[in-house]
Amino acid sequence: MKVTYIHHSCFSVEMEHVIFLFDYYKGNLPDFNPDKHIFVFASHKHGDHFDPVIFDLNGKYPHVTFILSKDIRMSKGYMEKLQITDEMKERILYTSKNVTLTLPVDIFNEPLDSSLTVETLTSTDAGVAFIVTWQQQTIYHAGDLNWWTWIGEETDEEYQDMTNRFQSEIQKIKSRKFDLAFLPLDPRQGIRFYWGFDYFMKNTNTILAFPMHFWLDYTVISQLKVLEETKEYSDRVMDIKEEGQVFYTKSPNC
Repeated sequence: MKVTYIHHSCFSVEMEHVIFLFDYYKGNLPDFNPDKHIFVFASHKHGDHFDPVIFDLNGKYPHVTFILSKDIRMSKGYMEKLQITDEMKERILYTSKNVTLTLPVDIFNEPLDSSLTVETLTSTDAGVAFIVTWQQQTIYHAGDLNWWTWIGEETDEEYQDMTNRFQSEIQKIKSRKFDLAFLPLDPRQGIRFYWGFDYFMKNTNTILAFPMHFWLDYTVISQLKVLEETKEYSDRVMDIKEEGQVFYTKSPNC
C-alpha cells in the first residue's frame, strides 16, 4: 500500500485496484491512476474534514464513489448550486452510524469478484468513524472519534460521559486486526493529547498507526513515542514530518 499524508486528517491509500481518500478539505492531492476505483470518504461535516471540492474528482477520474456521513446530506438546491449532476448523485452514498455497506468495485479492463466492505462506528463528536476492508486488508479512519476531554473545561459528568462513549465504541472492535489506523493526536488536549490514541492501540491489533488531527504540530508524534505508556507499540507509530510525505507498506494486494 502507498499511503500519502495530505493535510490534517486527510490521507490517501493506494492499492492495486482501488484508492481510498479520507476527509479531504485542502492540500495537494497526488495524481491518481485513472484506471483505479477511487472511494472518497468524509466522516462528518466539520470544515476541517469535508469540503465540496471533493466532487471535482468526479470530472477528473472515471470511477469515483463518495461515501459521506449522513450529517453531510445535501439538499437539492445545494447540489444544484454545486452543479452536481444526476450521474454524480448516483455516486454519492450516505452512511449512518453502526452500519455495514458492501460496495461493488469498478475498474477498467479487468473484472473483479471482490467487493468493498465499509463499516461505521459512532463518533464522540460528529458523524462516524470508518472501517474499510478490501481483499483481506482492513483500514480504520477515526474521523473525530476520540477521547475528547479538556482539563478545566468540563464537569465530572461531562468527563465521564465522554469517557464512557469513547471506550464503548472502541470495545466494539476490541482485539480486531487493522493493517492501518489513522488516529487523532491533538495537542490542544494538553497532557491528555495521547489518551485516545493509546486506548485504541492497547485494545486493537493494529499493525501501523498514523497520527492525524495534530494541526501541523508534528512534535506531538515524537512526544507520544517517548512516553513510558506507549513503549509497547511506539515502533508501529509512523513518523509524519511534512505534508505530501509518502509511506510504502508491504501488502500482498498492492
